Amino acid sequence: MTEKTGWFAKLRTGLSRSSEKLGGGLTGLFQTARLDEPMLEGIEEALISADLGVGVAARVTDRLRTERFGKSIDEAGVRAAVAAEITTVLSPVAKPLAVTAFPRPQVILVVGVNGSGKTTTIAKLAHRFMEQDYTVMLAAGDTFRAAATEQLKIWGERTGVPVVAGPAGGDSAGLAFNAFEQARAKGTDVLIIDTAGRLQNKSGLMDELAKIRRVLAKLSATAPHDTVLVLDATTGQNALNQIEVFRDVAHVTGLVMTKLDGTARGGVLVAAAEKFGLPIHAIGVGEGMEDLRSFDAGEFAKALAG
Repeated sequence: MTEKTGWFAKLRTGLSRSSEKLGGGLTGLFQTARLDEPMLEGIEEALISADLGVGVAARVTDRLRTERFGKSIDEAGVRAAVAAEITTVLSPVAKPLAVTAFPRPQVILVVGVNGSGKTTTIAKLAHRFMEQDYTVMLAAGDTFRAAATEQLKIWGERTGVPVVAGPAGGDSAGLAFNAFEQARAKGTDVLIIDTAGRLQNKSGLMDELAKIRRVLAKLSATAPHDTVLVLDATTGQNALNQIEVFRDVAHVTGLVMTKLDGTARGGVLVAAAEKFGLPIHAIGVGEGMEDLRSFDAGEFAKALAG
């Protein structure tokens, strides 16, 4: 089994609950052999209930109406149409994180609500970059939570990546400044900065993130080069609200979605792409270091549509 086929098998297993949710909505719709309006309405409802979003559901049913109305169709035919439309929606936004900054380091600011898997995702991203022979440094910018700093230090030790940290409650912008200077002095390729994620204090979070961005811009006019929002797939449609808030607060440039293996709501990633059009850099389907991979639209569509 090649690495690619092994990953697809894991992705398909990880998305099985989401795929089963879609299949459950389609079950019982094919009482008649030919596609008619009642069947189209049922298909649209099934797609919406599978978190794919109203826009994508409408596009799939419009495609089926144009291509198959009055013709025989079965569940496999509908799933194929769903996969094709999902691929159309996702292909333009499937963009891996690329290290292009010159001079180095490439600065990646990572944002997201507490509990979204942000710190673990940072470690996995570091691991992926190291596999590509880049040097990496981490900065524990979530100074509000001592546990976040400790967790990042543990991941740093496991992956062999240096971690710049400060005292609990310290100035996160000052920490980002120090980390950037250290990374530049060492010639590090990638600097990944963790940030606080307490949305309940939105104005404070906004001020903190704005300050970090200002400090980094003084050191490099193009920094941060990426601002990545980590989303927890188990939150379903609430992920769309988080994108809206963080896009406005933090100037998000791309998304990573985690915990797709723990939910039936994986379709929300399609709804997010349809609504916001932000690049999707990577997805996670497990706890292991190898369980975060660059996002592939076709693979995801096939696995989700079953």
